[in-house]
Amino acid sequence: MPRLAANLSFLFTELPLLDRIGAAAAAGFRGAEILFPYESGLEDLRAAFREARIEPVLFNTPAGDWASGERGFAAIPGCETLFSAHLERAKSYALFIGCKRLHVMAGIPPDDADTADCEAVFVENLKMAATDAASHGITITIEPINPIDVPGYFLTRQDQAVCILDAVGLPNVALQMDFYHCARVEGDPAGCFRQNVDRIGHIQIAGVPDRHEPDTGDLDYKPLFALIDEMGYDGWVSCEYHPAGGTLAGLGWARDWGINAG
Repeated sequence: MPRLAANLSFLFTELPLLDRIGAAAAAGFRGAEILFPYESGLEDLRAAFREARIEPVLFNTPAGDWASGERGFAAIPGCETLFSAHLERAKSYALFIGCKRLHVMAGIPPDDADTADCEAVFVENLKMAATDAASHGITITIEPINPIDVPGYFLTRQDQAVCILDAVGLPNVALQMDFYHCARVEGDPAGCFRQNVDRIGHIQIAGVPDRHEPDTGDLDYKPLFALIDEMGYDGWVSCEYHPAGGTLAGLGWARDWGINAG
């Protein structure tokens, strides 16, 4: 069955961030991701992961000013220097904490930006990021995000992401497939998974359309989990959903389906 990781920017949010790491471990998770760990000190963050004996599985590169709508800069022409600085910060955290995956956020280009220019910048930034990351054993991921939740985000479809991966042409750049986003945009996460399984380096899950537990909503995850096993994917499957109630009570779906949190 899939190896579940906890997204600590979504789960256990009743606790301070560092305390969520231990809470995830106590709930049975053996892996955890954080969208943006950068408000925590490096020493404290590493100590929390080590004390909990839980693996840090993924961070995002900094998004910029989230409150004002910024969602990264990798596909925005003219922001190459800013992206490079953000990448260095993300890499410093990943290396110190021992995280082996960095999700590079494409961003929301200006309305007048040329799509071809944005893609070219994205490809070059990914080549730079991946070349540097390879020497440290780090995989770079890119994630299509649905335009309902994040209007204007550059990367929205699985096939678009695969074309970009092909253009980058480096083995340590992978598709981060969020079944929730895929279902909202393309409506066929099982088909997309089958088609792209060899390109996938990380999976995220949530119920559709409300982004609660995966046993809620319109998307049936039981056959998707069986498909994950059938196709031989052995990476992490991260719980990136907003609990409808408390986090622990909401994990009943995993227990009922016979899945260990970690």
